[in-house]
Amino acid sequence: MELPVLLAILATIAVGTYFQTVTGFGLGIIVIGLTVSLNLVSLPVIAAVVSIVTLFNCFVALMGKPLLGELKILVMLVIGIIPGVSLGVLLLDELSDSATHILRGLLGAMVLFAGLSFMFKPKTRKDRSATVSFLLSGFSSGLAGGLFGMAGPPIVYHLYRQPFTLDLVRSILLMVFACTSMSRTVNVYAAGDMEPSILWLSAIAVPLVALVTMFARRFPPPLSNDQLRKLVFMVLMLIGGYLMAVSAWSLLGAS
Repeated sequence: MELPVLLAILATIAVGTYFQTVTGFGLGIIVIGLTVSLNLVSLPVIAAVVSIVTLFNCFVALMGKPLLGELKILVMLVIGIIPGVSLGVLLLDELSDSATHILRGLLGAMVLFAGLSFMFKPKTRKDRSATVSFLLSGFSSGLAGGLFGMAGPPIVYHLYRQPFTLDLVRSILLMVFACTSMSRTVNVYAAGDMEPSILWLSAIAVPLVALVTMFARRFPPPLSNDQLRKLVFMVLMLIGGYLMAVSAWSLLGAS
């Protein structure tokens, strides 16, 4: 891998880490969306790297803070996540060689959906959703995490609609992403797909992630939560639209 490409990948990881630390989500969406759209690295490799570095981001972000969250919600989310991740990794192994363009389009659609969903704040429910909804949300996030390495959109959308405090949402998201990343990493390793490129890129990225996470905790952006959210999702919509356009163009050219 050439040095400019490596630096570009590390820059996207730094940006994604900063936003995930201050918002509770965003690392997978931003890093995978940018690196895949710019053809910096293959989807399976960057998805595996994101899973590894997310573990360190969540660990550092939660250090010194109480693990806010409700056990029942966390249990249901994790129960849904584990089979979802396994199915997603299996689908990625089956489709990555024969349907690269379709995967790229699906990734773009997911990123675009995330941007559109949160450009305008979702209406908050007065009452908490049914318990089974957290199970389904966990499965959807696990599937997205296993297939694309970005478990954010389904669970973020669901949690931000609940009558929870922002601190509670952030803590739940970080803990769930840690579980998703650990599950996905184990699945990739068990399948024998832990390539050397994944390991050395992760080894370089992990110290950067730790430093950026500590920096973000100490120096959050001088923006309100609504302003930060709108800025992030404007970028996401651009990335998602670009991915879908490239996928459609490639499929039309191949037909």
